Amino acid sequence: MAAVHRPDLSDIHPGDWVDRRLPSTWRPFARLARLDRPVGIWLTLFPCWAALIQASHDFPDPRQLVIFSLGALLMRSAGATINDIADRKFDGHVERTRFRPLASGQIGTPHAFVFLVVQLALAACLLFFLTPYARLVAVCVLPLVFIYPLCKRFTHWPQAVLGAAFNWGMLMAWAQVAGHVPAGAVLMWIGAIAWQIGYDTVYAYVDVKDDTRLGLKSTAILFGRHGKACIGLFYGLTVMAWSIGGWLVGMSTPYAVGMLVIAAHLAWQTRQLDLARPEVSFRLFLSNILTGALLACAAFCGA
Repeated sequence: MAAVHRPDLSDIHPGDWVDRRLPSTWRPFARLARLDRPVGIWLTLFPCWAALIQASHDFPDPRQLVIFSLGALLMRSAGATINDIADRKFDGHVERTRFRPLASGQIGTPHAFVFLVVQLALAACLLFFLTPYARLVAVCVLPLVFIYPLCKRFTHWPQAVLGAAFNWGMLMAWAQVAGHVPAGAVLMWIGAIAWQIGYDTVYAYVDVKDDTRLGLKSTAILFGRHGKACIGLFYGLTVMAWSIGGWLVGMSTPYAVGMLVIAAHLAWQTRQLDLARPEVSFRLFLSNILTGALLACAAFCGA
């Protein structure tokens, strides 16, 4: 039995810019790519920009910035399409996702697959602008992109797999700019995974009742009533990994100041978290856009 409709928790908002400005035939595809909900794009972009800045030890080459920004946009959108195809039979029973294009029948699965091929083809075109080593690193993320949507069926840690894939651009940035991926860069990536486990667990608490009813798994279900402490732990690991990783790649004192600001912001998030109030969880999830922006600013100031 589906949950009672809560418009404030749905991630589809009728009457938004997609409905107002796009032709009706385009709207389902824009929503499938999450263009109407760009939070995921920002959460992918900011760590990638931070890595580009750290690898360049200055403002990155504008061409590299454009290539990696387009790559983050296209791969995030392709990942969202893969996720919705895999979850189309579950999304209709989850309050937050029941009005997504595939779950609500606005488009069929064959059309979604064609759209996915187009997205991946456009992303593949960007590989021609990368070095051979960066291309190799880029291709290695594909198994994670395709495995993630299935993880919630057999593990409580889909957030960890998503974090690894979501932040893969950090490793690609070093491969492209520096020609190698140093230990500090890997530690920055691990910190981003810990960050994503934290904020995506916050997000998962929005769906925890529906996911439990459907037999799906997540860190929110695993952590249960201990979620606040566990999220705080992963946020602490994030700051530690980013601090040590930044030091290893040569960041200066302003970067350390940025880490203190990030630590204060994540501590505030953890303090505000109320596991019994999904609307609070959703707002705190969105506040991680600021966390990503602070990371990029800290990298720029400390480069």
